[in-house]
Amino acid sequence: MQDIAVIEDPAAAEASLDPIRTRILRELVQPASATQLAVRIGLPRQKVNYHLKALERHGLVELVEERRKGNVTERVLQATAASYLISPSALAAVSPDPVRFADRFSAFWLLALAGRMVQEVGKLIAGAAAARQKLATFAIDGEITFRTAADRAAFAEELGVEVTRLVDKYHDAGASSRGRRHRLVVALHPALKETNAVTATNETAGKEQDK
Repeated sequence: MQDIAVIEDPAAAEASLDPIRTRILRELVQPASATQLAVRIGLPRQKVNYHLKALERHGLVELVEERRKGNVTERVLQATAASYLISPSALAAVSPDPVRFADRFSAFWLLALAGRMVQEVGKLIAGAAAARQKLATFAIDGEITFRTAADRAAFAEELGVEVTRLVDKYHDAGASSRGRRHRLVVALHPALKETNAVTATNETAGKEQDK
């Protein structure tokens, strides 16, 4: 089982988005039969089997083993990945093109770059798995709080200068036929605020205390 699988086929993406099938995929992180799944999710076994066949047809679940029970053969299946991402290639006709939004201050360009990253890294993972090789990647994730918008702008400017310096230092312009090209994406965006659900829960708790 992969940690994350990237879905590129439109039909597979459609199959994975069905709420019942999404629940089945979540349950099948651990192997189970249709009978076991039917008990867990509260559906008839025949209906569970219908959804399992669709997921198996699109490569989202796979057979782990077959168990013989009297005159019946019980099929035990497992999801092919613990988590799934849908690649923009599944919506190729309307997927964002980074070239169209080429503006480093554009949120749309950031989304287009993120979409391209999902698509490309997904293909690289699949290729590396088929070749039984490791895929060399690197990422940094963190948070920073700026006192002012001016500080944020200054940080972005300095970051751009430093990244450009490192690229100039390590980029081998003459290695096109020998070296391996790498994609570099650096992103900065505001962190999400607390959801309204959390606020609503706190407000409800406060009203209950006032009663």
